[in-house]
Amino acid sequence: MPVQRLLPTSEATDLLALTREIARDELAGRAAGDEVAEKFPRDAFRLLGESGFLGLPYAEEHGGGAQPYEVYLQVLEELSSAWMTVGVGLSVHTMSCFPLAHFGTDEQRSRWLPDMLGGDLLGGYALSEPHAGSDAASLSTRAVRQDDEYGITGAKAWITHGGVADFYTLMARTSDDGPRGISCFLVDGSTAGLSAGPPEHKMGLTGSPTTPLYFEDARVPAERLVGEEGDGLKIALAALDSGRLGIAACAVGLAQAALDLAVDYAKQRTQFGRPIIEFQGLEFLLADMAAAVQSARASYLDGARRRDAGMPFGQQASVAKLVATDAAMKVTTDAVQVLGGAGYTRDFPAERYMREAKVLQIFEGTNQIQRMLIARGLK
Repeated sequence: MPVQRLLPTSEATDLLALTREIARDELAGRAAGDEVAEKFPRDAFRLLGESGFLGLPYAEEHGGGAQPYEVYLQVLEELSSAWMTVGVGLSVHTMSCFPLAHFGTDEQRSRWLPDMLGGDLLGGYALSEPHAGSDAASLSTRAVRQDDEYGITGAKAWITHGGVADFYTLMARTSDDGPRGISCFLVDGSTAGLSAGPPEHKMGLTGSPTTPLYFEDARVPAERLVGEEGDGLKIALAALDSGRLGIAACAVGLAQAALDLAVDYAKQRTQFGRPIIEFQGLEFLLADMAAAVQSARASYLDGARRRDAGMPFGQQASVAKLVATDAAMKVTTDAVQVLGGAGYTRDFPAERYMREAKVLQIFEGTNQIQRMLIARGLK
């Protein structure tokens, strides 16, 4: 049964119905095969673009869908329940558009944002480096101003859509002034001097390419600086607050898919003459899974509604990311247990869900970092 949702408008209800249709008819059936083949579904993102999904939370004047964040996140959840590579990819693209949408000049937004949101282009977010992950302020990729352009040199790591993105939102160092020496750039994916390394061999999300990026005196026009020099870390952290809500929604979608699979299997599998869902030990396990999914959904919706209301939501974003991704790990692991031996095989998607869940606790700020941020907000 579809998730029962409280949506703010009839337009949102229609949008979620379309999302379910695309998820069911275009994504779910091919997810397992493409993940095994490690095939990036670029055509799926083109379909989402044609359907107006690549700019949902942004202004109509720039080609966006002008949807509340709480609606956009529920779209993410539905897509992720069918195929995590697509859900996470949409979340990363949306976060990659955030700096220009919120910190760019009117001229920059008018020039570049419509194409970024229009459906043909796909973005990547280039913040992490081999030695600057959780400690983002220590990044060393350097951008040196030379007349009307910057020469960028350095390496980025763990870049979703690396090598296939049409543009990257890049954080690079423009001075040695610590956290205040980082700036934000919008970099065309075809820029000379920019290249991607081989894709990482990952335990999950194998359909989504994750690569290092290398900048060898890559020339980026000065007009592609977003905000002022030195604003980069502030911009990056603001984007991550919204992006963490996106990952929380993706995690809930994955957990919901695992719960649905476990319930369906438990209804059909019989032992000792009756369906295993009738045994109390399994009933309680499924009940805990359902409670975890619903609680996680409530946490990301709380953060989204605060964001939509113009209220501070950074701590709620960290809570949502922590709660939802831990829930996804627990629920997917329990789904494998419900299916027993069958859950450990590729005949069912439970093992894939479990593998995909793990990275959700790691990227866009590890859950240890989220605990640190939440505790900081209590002081």
